Amino acid sequence: MKANSLIFFILLIAVSSCVKKSNNTNLTDFVNPFIGTDGPGNTYPGASVPFGMVQLSPDIGIPGWDRIAGYFYQDSIISGFSHTHLTGTGAGDLYDILVMPTNSRFSKKIKDNNFKPFSKFSHDKEYASPGYYMVDLLDYGIKVELTATARVGIHKYTFPKDSLSQIHIDLGYALNWDAPTETYINVVDNKTIEGYRKSTGWAKDQRIYFVIKLSKAFKSYEVFKNDTLASNPIKAKKTKIVLNYVTDKSEEIILKTGLSTANIEGAYKSLKIEAPDFNFEKYSVKANDIWEKELKKIEVSTSDENQKTIFYTMLYQSMLAPTLLSDLNGNYKGANDSIEKAKGFNRYDTFSLWDTFRAAHPLYTIVHPTRVSDMINSLLAHYKETGLLPVWSLQGNETNMMIGNHAIPVIVDAYFKEVEYFDVALAYKACIESSMVNSRQLDVYKTKGYVAVDEENENWSVSKTLEYAYDDWCVAQFAKSLNKMDDYNYFIKRSENWRNVYDLKSTFMRPKLKNGEFIKAFIPKEYTPYFCESNAWQYFWSVPQNIEGLIDVVGGKEAFEKKLDSMFTLKPLPEDKLPIFSTGMIGQYVHGNEPSHHVAYLYNYINKPWKTQKLVRDILDTQYKNEPNGHCGNEDCGQMSSWYVFSSLGFYPVNSAQGIYAFGSPLFDLATINLENGKKFTIKTINNNNENIYIQSINLNGKEIDRSYITHKEIKNGGILVFTMGNSPKKNNKGKMAVSSKIFN
Repeated sequence: MKANSLIFFILLIAVSSCVKKSNNTNLTDFVNPFIGTDGPGNTYPGASVPFGMVQLSPDIGIPGWDRIAGYFYQDSIISGFSHTHLTGTGAGDLYDILVMPTNSRFSKKIKDNNFKPFSKFSHDKEYASPGYYMVDLLDYGIKVELTATARVGIHKYTFPKDSLSQIHIDLGYALNWDAPTETYINVVDNKTIEGYRKSTGWAKDQRIYFVIKLSKAFKSYEVFKNDTLASNPIKAKKTKIVLNYVTDKSEEIILKTGLSTANIEGAYKSLKIEAPDFNFEKYSVKANDIWEKELKKIEVSTSDENQKTIFYTMLYQSMLAPTLLSDLNGNYKGANDSIEKAKGFNRYDTFSLWDTFRAAHPLYTIVHPTRVSDMINSLLAHYKETGLLPVWSLQGNETNMMIGNHAIPVIVDAYFKEVEYFDVALAYKACIESSMVNSRQLDVYKTKGYVAVDEENENWSVSKTLEYAYDDWCVAQFAKSLNKMDDYNYFIKRSENWRNVYDLKSTFMRPKLKNGEFIKAFIPKEYTPYFCESNAWQYFWSVPQNIEGLIDVVGGKEAFEKKLDSMFTLKPLPEDKLPIFSTGMIGQYVHGNEPSHHVAYLYNYINKPWKTQKLVRDILDTQYKNEPNGHCGNEDCGQMSSWYVFSSLGFYPVNSAQGIYAFGSPLFDLATINLENGKKFTIKTINNNNENIYIQSINLNGKEIDRSYITHKEIKNGGILVFTMGNSPKKNNKGKMAVSSKIFN
């Protein structure tokens, strides 16, 4: 037996032993749902299951950027618990069906929350874990517990003795961009309420149908039409109902809300199938078990509990979006504003594609390939409903927020990674047609080879050029694999359109006028309307399809290295005006916003991997914390979290549709990915500690490899990847294979 094979055999036994031992660990105990609820993270702490329709979470009830997700850790009041929330975005929408228990102990109203009932609360009497949230409403002496199934939100209220305990259900409640357009309440009997809430906001036509069932009959009720007492049933822009109870000391009332985006019948079925009884504890345990199963898809071993908590919280947050749109009948509100039916798949939405195509969706192809099939079918359903693939879709709507055609890399990546059960011909057609329309400034892009500055209505022209060029590369690879060579030649040529905005004089991507001239006034570090939530420094590197070409136009590897070094050392000056999204800064690098996320890995392309290793470890250590202010920027529907999951394992997809992952600096002594195909891919780190951040050697399945990347196929096939670490860079890279844009898995 050869020495390498013997080492591999010994490692296999050791790894198997560790994995068996880790199965006794309750991984949900390492999730802290409060990470990101303070600072710029914009996350919510409430109850949900992976990718579920329901996000049942507390609402402070006061608008503002800090309360985009309804909750802000620094606040001290709660105005109720609504059933839908966005995770980590900059868009203030949803907050459907607000429910608030009260009693006669407290009746104060304040203007700040639009005179809604509220109560003070304390973090000392608040707790959250995957699928569960608890808080004491101090002014009322009411304990609130929340849990969820995929389509049902379940509340448990423990009341004190009171002759006027109430439950307020407010469909008129709105926050930030959200506004009701039509709401409906019908009291079916003294335990059942049905209705709907139609609203507009970031997504223009939102529809939530609901059925509420209560474990105890209410004594009486009042319904309100636009704040005026009315009679049942009631339909208006704003409606609400107040249920009246007499409660004994420590009396529990369970309220469960079934949802559908299609109709009330779908909401009834959600309740019937997912929550047929009022056993709150059963649903809470089941939600925890569902999360445990999903979290166990990656098992990590480390003595650092903070790192372990951050990892499992990031893995948890990576699974809060996309969210279910279809009900148990398969019906959903389509992007064409009609009721559609998903046949053979679950329809998802909340696709924050400008963010999530980079790392979240590649993570899903490793950890959730079966669910990815449903996601691809959902993107294709949107195409069939509208004629275009989505850009940023929410609740069966195209919001047209952000830029690019980034459903394309998600689809192309899934295709090359052999995700099953979607129509490849339809997917190809959708990618081609979405790339050839004249909307979204693609007409100018196709004609000129770049998106020109629009002096009257400038909107991110440089960024659009770069994003479209990357999407074109993805279409080209798709075409080539299907032997559609005319399409391949056309789109591979378009994928080089980034060169049309590269300015040799400034060595930056520079805004270009319709006449072909660059704008005259140009300072790369300034934030201007020419770049999407970024500046010229941050968007310069957005050519993942041809890093070699980018290196060449800059003047070669040495010049490229100097420019990369400057990216991470050119600090903003005190007088520089930084926008709200410019957070988590290291020089001009902004980890709080997505265009920078791949940049630290680019040293791998010039055979300087130790610089990547140092930077990646610095970002892991400084930009994520186990505390409410633990995200350096918006979490953005799983992208910020997925960066951490990938990077802490030791690799990252620089080009999300290429099928390879560049090495960084692994955090954990041992990590095992339990693949859906039954195989295991294990990452073992030898000599691992906080000082030993540099890779000395890499061994894959008993053989030393001399390259700076691993392929998706190698992960999918299972095996053991061993990093040996040291405290100083290994700079002897003679013969070492760098990462290349030309490699294709």
